[in-house]
Amino acid sequence: MKTILIIEDLDLNIDLLTQLLESEYTLILAKDGAQGVALAEERRPDLVIMDIALPVMDGYEATRRIRLKFPSIPIIGLSSHAMSGDAEKARAAGCNDYLTKPIDEDVLRRTLQQHLG
Repeated sequence: MKTILIIEDLDLNIDLLTQLLESEYTLILAKDGAQGVALAEERRPDLVIMDIALPVMDGYEATRRIRLKFPSIPIIGLSSHAMSGDAEKARAAGCNDYLTKPIDEDVLRRTLQQHLG
């Protein structure tokens, strides 16, 4: 079973992602960017779902740090910001893809399939 690291600070979003994914994937949870980077280094997940607006260390910086150590791990940026330029900023930080909240279950599943096979 593939392992996904979810780095998200809001319990509501954690609960939703857990409900959608726990039957198909092993999930690791982090509630801030610094904890997410540490868990990525410790557990080496197959994919990371990265909230952009995180406490302690934002998702851009956490993505850059994970990307330095693990260039091939897919990182999916996740944000409630759907402004022009946000997806480009996430990709520039190292995200492979970018999804907006509220999470569309079908889009999420297609994106995970695309990156995990």
